[in-house]
Amino acid sequence: MAETTEIIPPVRTQRKERVGEVVSDKMTKTIIVSVQRRYRHPKFKKVVTQYRKFYAHDEKREAKVGDRVRIQETRPLSKTKSWRLVEVVERNNSATPVAE
Repeated sequence: MAETTEIIPPVRTQRKERVGEVVSDKMTKTIIVSVQRRYRHPKFKKVVTQYRKFYAHDEKREAKVGDRVRIQETRPLSKTKSWRLVEVVERNNSATPVAE
């Protein structure tokens, strides 16, 4: 009587995703994304807007300043960078380059 044991692969948990606006793209393959969070203050009942900056990896360098992007949590890629670009949700058409 040989018992067969099935190896079940571990289930990957759902990774966090955020949607925000690109604030800077000056670094190589890195963008800074500002994510807005709105919540009601527990004591004063006023709606508070809170911003947080995330450093995200942009392999193809497709996101530009002002674009609305979706980022996803990933393993740490550097000291500050642990997010990656998933997609550009909306392009910023109003930004024009400054002529020198």
